[in-house]
Amino acid sequence: MPFITASDDTRLHYREEGQGRPLVMMHGWTFSGRFFHRNVPALAEHARVITLDLRGHGESDKPDHSYRIARLAADLRDLLQALDLDDVTVLGWSIGCPIIWSYLELFGPVRLRDAIFVQQTPRQYYSSEWKHGHAACYDQAGLAETIQKLTLTPDAFDRQNLADCCASELPEEERAMLLSEMAKSPAHARAAMMEDHTVHDWRDVLPHLKLPALMMVAEKDAVLVPEGPSWVAQNMPQCRELRFSASSHMLFIDETEKFNCAVLEFIA
Repeated sequence: MPFITASDDTRLHYREEGQGRPLVMMHGWTFSGRFFHRNVPALAEHARVITLDLRGHGESDKPDHSYRIARLAADLRDLLQALDLDDVTVLGWSIGCPIIWSYLELFGPVRLRDAIFVQQTPRQYYSSEWKHGHAACYDQAGLAETIQKLTLTPDAFDRQNLADCCASELPEEERAMLLSEMAKSPAHARAAMMEDHTVHDWRDVLPHLKLPALMMVAEKDAVLVPEGPSWVAQNMPQCRELRFSASSHMLFIDETEKFNCAVLEFIA
């Protein structure tokens, strides 16, 4: 299996398929690059598709440190440098979106051509003037409850999480494969990553990011309401919005063909 070594000596696993201009895809929290298994074959007919397992997930190392969003942005930089990728379309789903936002804030658009964002709000916590946060991790108490569940009952947490993220019924074999991927992420990695991720508010920096972008919005998401991702498209200068009316959080599974066509149209 191919790995790159990040600047802090953490080994990061990736998969690669196809030829052409690079498309780097980053999965969401608790998942892995294999969650894009319905998408990669079609996309790889037109691009060099690279799916990264975030640290603490999939086949990547699970160190006992460094699960901050800024460190994950540095991991993305390390991947682009190690594979000598330029003119990249980078796609982030869920927590993959703030990784890209952090990358742009820290390093600018170096090596990037454009970006695709998939269903992520710019702020997960609720406040008096922001009501478009996360369904569970919307404050410190919600975060504590989430960490308790994933630590004490990880199998039940994963089953419920997967069910909440899909509007469609998964075949049992596919469901088992996805759950086995989720089980590869230990509680310490999940907890540390969510603890950092969930407190950030990206609304100050997004209006200053000029990278051409697409935000895919799932209208049936039980995890993040569509108004949050829509805010990104409305306030990031060169970002447009595409709605998926039959999708929950995993819109690339719920509406696979539409997702694949939209990505190919964008990268073309």
